[in-house]
Amino acid sequence: MSQTSPDVAVIRMYAPREQIYAREALGRFASWRWLCVWLTQAVFYGLPWLHWNGRQAVLFDLGARKFYLWGLVLWPQDLIYLAALLIVCALSLFLFTAVAGRVWCGFACPQTVYTEIFMWIERQFEGERSARIRLDRQPWGYAKLARKGGKHLVWLLFALWTGFTFVAYFTPLPTLAASSLSFALGPWECFWVLFYSLATYGNAGWMREQVCRYMCPYARFQSSMFDQDTLIVSYDARRGEPRAPLGKQVQAGGGCIDCSLCVQVCPTGIDIRNGLQYDCISCAACVDACDSVMDKIGAPRGLVAFTTSRAVQQQLAPQSLAARLLRPRVLAYVALLALITAALGWTMLHRSPLKLDVIRDRGVMAREVEQGQIENSFRLQLMHVEEQTRRYRISVHGLQGLTLASPAEVLLEPASTRFVPVTVRLAAGQGQPGANRISFRLVAIDAGGAPVQVEEKAMFFIPRS
Repeated sequence: MSQTSPDVAVIRMYAPREQIYAREALGRFASWRWLCVWLTQAVFYGLPWLHWNGRQAVLFDLGARKFYLWGLVLWPQDLIYLAALLIVCALSLFLFTAVAGRVWCGFACPQTVYTEIFMWIERQFEGERSARIRLDRQPWGYAKLARKGGKHLVWLLFALWTGFTFVAYFTPLPTLAASSLSFALGPWECFWVLFYSLATYGNAGWMREQVCRYMCPYARFQSSMFDQDTLIVSYDARRGEPRAPLGKQVQAGGGCIDCSLCVQVCPTGIDIRNGLQYDCISCAACVDACDSVMDKIGAPRGLVAFTTSRAVQQQLAPQSLAARLLRPRVLAYVALLALITAALGWTMLHRSPLKLDVIRDRGVMAREVEQGQIENSFRLQLMHVEEQTRRYRISVHGLQGLTLASPAEVLLEPASTRFVPVTVRLAAGQGQPGANRISFRLVAIDAGGAPVQVEEKAMFFIPRS
């Protein structure tokens, strides 16, 4: 059958991108969206400037293998805390999705936040939606080049600032700033500054809704976390259909005047009147646009609203809507989230500031010294997480006649790791041939700081005759 036959359907695996000229939306949800932009960016750009105990408050020092979070110092051995934090983030995402759909995507996702910022910059240079459309249709000239060039220049500067801030979480900000000003950035710092900058510039400036549609996996599996009582952006077809211009509404009987503002303000370019689509990021820009139109024509708000499918179908009152939000699924997420968060907080609060690991000398298991004493050698790996110098006393227990032949006191620097060689001797005639269980104990002996005591088990070997 030839390709020109009417019975042949051509399915394109990829559709070329159509430029979306999103109109600026004004309203209560737009205000909430910008509040989230300011809060998230104040945290992101502000944290590297904060100091704690003479250092950067939040610093992930990969070279020294230390993570600083204000007064907390984490080591690679503390990976369990990161796992617990990821579980908390995942449960939070499930909870938010079950309650309010893709509200994370529409208000706090970095892609949405930076796209909002880049679109604001674009409006400053190129104007509102109609002006941008006219500008793109015009032939290239000095005015168009100046507007486009100025926009991209500001985009790139903002992206570089973003990349610089990202790297400042891994390299102390004063060091990074001094290296940047002297053009002495290391290869890894330079790579990540440029990589994160180009990623921000490309995603927020060029790709925009393509990231939400094709690259983000959340758009694909979000529907599995929705139910009839999940808050989503919905169009009330009973009230709105059939659509008709404002002057013909009396004859048509529909509430939608087909002004298309809900489509014009959508950052992903969808028509919410066609039902919920995976492209919808729940930014509620269409809600603000529709409410403003309803206010102008004197009609009640809510034709497009943040509501649930059940509420639209059964015309539920707001009181019933709120009651159905606290359903078993949501309560289960809340209970799990509260339990894991409380356990994580309790563990962090009672975390020991000193970690002890005993490594025995594998070269010589045991040897006999003067007066028939048996000697074993160990190495104590001490991980000190407090940010103050502390002095500890080492003692050994478990067998009668067990003594410490090496120095019994050790001084640990703030947030440091140290290997301490320890020699343990046992009086002749004590213990049983073979392995004997003993334990090392470290006790803080300085006056300053909280009392600390840790203990770790080990084996003392006595040669068989």
